[in-house]
Amino acid sequence: MFRIRPSVLHGRFELSVWPNIISAPFSCPPNPNQMRWDPFEFNKEETDFLGGLRTICGNGSVALQMGLAIHSYTCSRSMERRAFSNGDGEFLLILQTGGLRLVTELGILDCAPGEFAVIPRGVKFRVDLLDAQARGFVCENYGLPFRLPELGLIGSTGLANSYDFRLPVASFEDDETPVELIHKFGGNIWSAKLDHSPFDVVAWRGNHTPYKFDMSRFVAMGTATVDHPDPSIYCALSSPSDSVAGANADFMVLPARWLVAEHSFRPPGFHRNSVAEFLGIILGKHDSKDGGFSPGGASLHNNWSPHGPDVTTYEKARVASLAPQKLDDTMVFMIESRYPLQVTPAAFEAPERQRDYQDCWKGFVKRFSGSSVGVPSAR
Repeated sequence: MFRIRPSVLHGRFELSVWPNIISAPFSCPPNPNQMRWDPFEFNKEETDFLGGLRTICGNGSVALQMGLAIHSYTCSRSMERRAFSNGDGEFLLILQTGGLRLVTELGILDCAPGEFAVIPRGVKFRVDLLDAQARGFVCENYGLPFRLPELGLIGSTGLANSYDFRLPVASFEDDETPVELIHKFGGNIWSAKLDHSPFDVVAWRGNHTPYKFDMSRFVAMGTATVDHPDPSIYCALSSPSDSVAGANADFMVLPARWLVAEHSFRPPGFHRNSVAEFLGIILGKHDSKDGGFSPGGASLHNNWSPHGPDVTTYEKARVASLAPQKLDDTMVFMIESRYPLQVTPAAFEAPERQRDYQDCWKGFVKRFSGSSVGVPSAR
């Protein structure tokens, strides 16, 4: 970076208290129960992005640079005379309502609902509101930086194409108004005083840069014959870990798409996964939930916890016509991790958590007609 002033010009960092932002390792044990939250309510008083950031769950260790944390954010004013940087991981912001202007050291990204943006580890930024209020989610990735997944048999294009990502618009501030620099490091929040804007980079080179992506441009893959495909076909970004056990974090995009499979139960079947799944709705609804899951809401199904369509969706899908059907007006994201996700006490006790979520599977009708288990003949 080529700056007006060197970045060493700041006051002494002092520990600061931010009780709503929790870092790994988490003290709460992983919970195998299925969980779901209604959209998180806005604070009664005006808050900026940092003040409205609340940790829902996470795993791993910031010291070992593995795992992740998932936060919600609600804000009703811009960050005034504040800047933030994260030495623990990169920030993937998922916008649900309200536009955000991300002012970074490397330029400006204007982001709209339905887009996601990534701020790399250590890059300073400020969040200004483009609308009266904004709400969404943040995946804080402690592990290897997000990258495009290997496409394998798909070839060179498909899913999230590299040419659809957008980089910051060039901008700098030569401003000597005092600023508070808030820095997350080692799981703690630190604060230092600056006598100027940190966004005074007039030129830069390299690839450690913020970027954004419009999720409606995701190229969805699907089956054109039979059966429900694995959710890996929706992977937009991946933070790798193990090729067998799973990624440190996979970020999935489930956009509007056609359903054309024949002789198939089209919603996701009942299943258990070796990875934990955190799922959020940006727009519309999820194709396996008939009700109770609104835009801005989220669910968590931990490793090996069974889940699947609610009974209403299941019964409709059993008898549904298999003519081609457009799943319209929907945008869903999912974050998968090989490590169990641990829910913070604040998120577990939050009024938005649906205490009756498991009731959506009540009333399942057994249709098995066999009277005994057959013994296979030897061959």
